[in-house]
Amino acid sequence: MKVVAVTSCATGIAHTYMAAEAIQKICKQKGYKCKVEKQGALGIEDKLRDRDIKEADLIVFANDVGITKAERFTPYQDKIFQTKPHAVIKDPSIIFSEVEE
Repeated sequence: MKVVAVTSCATGIAHTYMAAEAIQKICKQKGYKCKVEKQGALGIEDKLRDRDIKEADLIVFANDVGITKAERFTPYQDKIFQTKPHAVIKDPSIIFSEVEE
């Protein structure tokens, strides 16, 4: 499975990066490929390429604020799992709970 994610919190500091780390860690445990774009205080880091988005089996939005350049994901609404950064930090398995059933 290929997973891409975008993380973003209200202040763009701690939770953005903590959520990214949690997503990467659980994907690694499951043997899934994963790329995470972080939209924080420094702007967009590790920006997802159009190809990454297109080839993804699952797109995770872990955000408290709007996603910058969200139109990139419009054609792939059926692949998106929406959550909050604090939720994925607390229990990253939630992103797979519905997908793996």
